[in-house]
Amino acid sequence: MQRFWISVTGALLSMSLITAAAGTSTPAKVATPAKAATARVAPLTRTERCTDLSRQVDEALETHAAATQVTAAKALQRKGDRFCANKKQAQGIRMLANALKLLGVTPIDPGQ
Repeated sequence: MQRFWISVTGALLSMSLITAAAGTSTPAKVATPAKAATARVAPLTRTERCTDLSRQVDEALETHAAATQVTAAKALQRKGDRFCANKKQAQGIRMLANALKLLGVTPIDPGQ
């Protein structure tokens, strides 16, 4: 008798799981060509991000040459480039982003 109830409970549990799984499924979304193209862009590596941020700092230094923090921003850029070259990209990225912020520029993240 106990085996009977165990098997009935197991059958009910499996049916409820199947029903729950079938009820929560959503239809597959078809990507439009524009979305498909942007969805396949590979994320930047840290090294690529270092290069991109350093280029942004160079551009910001040219356009914001009159900023009061130019010397400090150049020093942060040098430190950031040094960190990136020494395989410490996370620290380099932070330094380069801080250099941009000193110049009053928001770092552009191409991944977003």
